[in-house]
Amino acid sequence: MSRNQMGLLLVVSGPAGVGKGTINAALLERHEDMRMSVSATTRAPRPGEIDGVHYFFKTEEAFERMIAAGDFLEYTRVFDMNYYGTPKSFVLDEMEAGRSVILEIDVEGGMNVKRSFPDAVLIFIAPPSMSQLKERLIGRRTETPEQIERRFQTAFLEVERAKAYDYVVINNVLDVAVSRVEQILQAERCRCLRNQAFLNQLTGGKQL
Repeated sequence: MSRNQMGLLLVVSGPAGVGKGTINAALLERHEDMRMSVSATTRAPRPGEIDGVHYFFKTEEAFERMIAAGDFLEYTRVFDMNYYGTPKSFVLDEMEAGRSVILEIDVEGGMNVKRSFPDAVLIFIAPPSMSQLKERLIGRRTETPEQIERRFQTAFLEVERAKAYDYVVINNVLDVAVSRVEQILQAERCRCLRNQAFLNQLTGGKQL
């Protein structure tokens, strides 16, 4: 494989309302060699959802067979009902084709990915302040005051756990935040550990 041909696995996390989905959409629009990860789930498809595009829809039995086979980078079961997980095969196939994969998951899922795939790049999207985050949650007008307060309290826990991430990007101005993520990706692609084949090529594999 030639220098920098292998794609990166980019884990993007952050509290609700911080704008991580908007940042990811901008990255996909700017870079043809980037993909969003497609998760597997046991919930039923919603109207308009396409298997393999929005989710890989699995029966509970099939999902549990995949768990037993070690086929997930991470997985979780929500409210003891439906499973959600990130299939290794999709991510690795995209990366081996030279495309970087964005995985937008919560902090707990991000740490699970880091344990199973240490080469992943973990980026936490943070608000400029917690008060501004609360304003954004209120401004969405999609949740009750009780739901907003629950998300706001969860955000404090997420920020505390994010200290184990590789990078933090503050989303104050969208274009600046997107550029910061792009700079991280450029730096990661230049790491010596990701360019061992090229360095060996330079020296002809000689041990001096």
